[in-house]
Amino acid sequence: MDPLVIAFGLGVGVLIGLTGIGGGSLMTPLLVLFAGVHPVVAIGTDLAYGAITKTLGGWRNLRQGTVDLGVSRWLAVGSVPGSLVGVVGVNRLHHTYGSSFDDTLLITIAAALLVVAVSILGRALFMPALVARERDTVELTTRVRIGAASIGLVLGLLVGMTSVGSGALIGLALILVFRLTPHRVVGTDVFHAAILLWTAGLAHWVSGNVDLTLMANILIGSLPGVWIGTSLLTRVPAAGLRPALGCVLLASALGVLSKAGADIPPAAIVGVPAAVGVLAAVVHRLRLRLRVPVALPAPERA
Repeated sequence: MDPLVIAFGLGVGVLIGLTGIGGGSLMTPLLVLFAGVHPVVAIGTDLAYGAITKTLGGWRNLRQGTVDLGVSRWLAVGSVPGSLVGVVGVNRLHHTYGSSFDDTLLITIAAALLVVAVSILGRALFMPALVARERDTVELTTRVRIGAASIGLVLGLLVGMTSVGSGALIGLALILVFRLTPHRVVGTDVFHAAILLWTAGLAHWVSGNVDLTLMANILIGSLPGVWIGTSLLTRVPAAGLRPALGCVLLASALGVLSKAGADIPPAAIVGVPAAVGVLAAVVHRLRLRLRVPVALPAPERA
């Protein structure tokens, strides 16, 4: 048993339960940076443990009524084959280029993390108007079905190659494209991710990229973590949680780039996300101060 890995699993599990985000986006860089796990094995093990963790979270969200089954199904139509292509692609590249491909893979992971971090921070800081357009369910028109399958295909490919994006990028699509309410975003995101990660995780296991002992240590922490997170979902405000998670992902991206050989000083890995966090807090306070209360109509006189 590795207490550090169990602690990582607990923390990431809580974040998955609360936000639908944090599995591949956090666990893969944590395994690479702090546990010294080979990048391809970190990706495969991350996807395999994530399948089990998000199955628990998806089941709890389904019972709570926060899953849009129609959108989940059509996302999976694209993401399942996309993830298989991603797994085959990363295995062939690693087989062809050997250990020299590791730095390229780390850079790819870091780029995916940066996209996720910027997306979350941009949504939290600069897109408050999207809240007014949110809805509880989506009508499954032909256009919606095709759009969901196409988005799933692209993001499934990314997840299969890097393990990053099953929560964060698909969650962003559920916000920007399908305009679901926050709780429905989390529930639908986690439920769909369970389907996607079972496919990609099994493919990596068949390829020999899954460390079962390491996965067991992660699950010891992540299963109770996701149970706690889903229990707190309706009680914790997302306004502060999303920017904090974006800053953590930004730090992870910089750390992985440093691991790949980029000349990034430790002060920048800590200082840049901290500065962004301060900016997010200032923007949030200004938004609260500038918010104008809506005037209620005067009651009619008899």
